[in-house]
Amino acid sequence: MASRQHACTRMGVLQQRCTGRLLCALTLLEAAGTLALMLYALLWEAGNLVNLPDKRIGFYNFCLWNETARELQCLEYKHMEAMGISLLGMVLARVCVYACLVFTIFYPIFVAHVKCAEERKGWKVILIILTIKTIILSGGLGTFLFQTSQWIHPSDFTGGFQALLGTQALLLLQILTVTVYLSWAKHTHPRQSPFTEEALPIEI
Repeated sequence: MASRQHACTRMGVLQQRCTGRLLCALTLLEAAGTLALMLYALLWEAGNLVNLPDKRIGFYNFCLWNETARELQCLEYKHMEAMGISLLGMVLARVCVYACLVFTIFYPIFVAHVKCAEERKGWKVILIILTIKTIILSGGLGTFLFQTSQWIHPSDFTGGFQALLGTQALLLLQILTVTVYLSWAKHTHPRQSPFTEEALPIEI
């Protein structure tokens, strides 16, 4: 009877370890997807959220079709301000979105450093980082759209914008995953990681 109870306890701990590692792997996979989408949007697409033959609008470009010259004409900041676009707003939007990219580049390194085996406070820091990333990305996108909405129709958005929307969705999914992890970890041994061998019951 004692042997069977011991085996059941050991099996329960092994299941806890498996659950924790699956949550960790899911978090890393979501982080990789977020990084890939942001690199595509901000580097491959050069920050252009609209990239059409007659219009190119992004964090570094504001180009509209010139009927007289029959080509795209990229406007300078002084011309954009004359059109009612705030230079400060555009710079703020750019800083927020690219700051999120910097966070995203170093975030997987931090998660790997935690090694999915630390106490809950390490994952609380991860949750804070994810929340900051979500806020600054949504703030940057919102500011950009507010400044340029007069010249952009919903059907104009191309791959860069869609990638950033996907990034936002993955960030929210990561927040959910980490929240689930923290809830799960709360019910495990409060001082010892369930991933370590020491957490397994010792056979007598």
